[in-house]
Amino acid sequence: MITPFTLDVPQAELDDLAGRLARTRWPDELPDAGFDYGFPLAEVRSLVDRWRDGYDWRRHEARLNRWPQFVTEVDGQRVHFLHVRSDRADALPLVLVHGWPGSVFEFLDVVEPLSRDFHLVIPSIPGFGLSGPTTSRGWDVGRVARAFVGLMAALGYRRYGAQGGDWGSGIARAMAAAAPANVVGVHVNFLPTPPVDGVALSEEDERRLERTRAIMRNRPGYQVLHATRPQTVSYALTDSPVGQLAWIAEKFAEWADPASGIDVDVVLTHASLYWLTRTAGSSARLARESGIGSGECPAPLGVAVFPHDIVLPVRALAERSHRVERWTEFPRGGHFAALEAPDLLVGDLRGFFAGR
Repeated sequence: MITPFTLDVPQAELDDLAGRLARTRWPDELPDAGFDYGFPLAEVRSLVDRWRDGYDWRRHEARLNRWPQFVTEVDGQRVHFLHVRSDRADALPLVLVHGWPGSVFEFLDVVEPLSRDFHLVIPSIPGFGLSGPTTSRGWDVGRVARAFVGLMAALGYRRYGAQGGDWGSGIARAMAAAAPANVVGVHVNFLPTPPVDGVALSEEDERRLERTRAIMRNRPGYQVLHATRPQTVSYALTDSPVGQLAWIAEKFAEWADPASGIDVDVVLTHASLYWLTRTAGSSARLARESGIGSGECPAPLGVAVFPHDIVLPVRALAERSHRVERWTEFPRGGHFAALEAPDLLVGDLRGFFAGR
């Protein structure tokens, strides 16, 4: 059963958050530490000051509630999603899939322009945000993809496209693998391409691969914890809103184009969402469950490359396991494409899916 949904966080939850922020016990910091040891104390204090005095959750809640939202159950798991139908009866349905530390809030700037050409389905990944915590083992990328295929079937869509970045990239490609007769194309704005011996590459490609090798040699701390100890880290993130904020805000600072200027309230909205839904631990479990897969995709693939992303893909390597039909290198933007460069993302999606 699909049920309409309106986000309305109880005021008691917001009051509890405000009280916890007021009672924050701050750590020390080495003089002139900068980012050498992690997210700087001054940066976090500034964000918390805004969170306490000036940030209005209700405004962002109302912005989300402008669009039709629903909840349903797929494979025993609650799934929250936006469903925005285009005025064009013949519009292609399109699934937009977020990642971590993102959410459906990422896509609010692209809903209106994309809905001119597509029927949009924008789900919260099980274990993330408004889908709530997962309640069983095994919720890996493949299972999420199959759940979203089931969701599209329940909505009556038999032919559709999929788009994603971060985890959404893997989920969108896995949807094509799970339902090759239904997914007419996949568009991604994040596509790791691990090194492969014996492939001739340009100097630029080698530079990109060296960045990938560096991350593979020294995996980021958050990634290791999510993949190995999600339950352990969840205690701190679920009990301390400032801990949750720092865990998330650091990624928005590191992975975005410095020129993008992601609004501070967007970062606070994501921190608030993970905090209010208590999904720090369950969202981290996706890394523990999924491991590293091949990410092969039988559908035509469109790749949007934003220069400040975590890693940049190499086309010659991507084409070894994907049917790449569109590859666009953009001059600006980073990991959070829908937030940082919504105009570029919308244009690339229209170009890739035209005529499908």
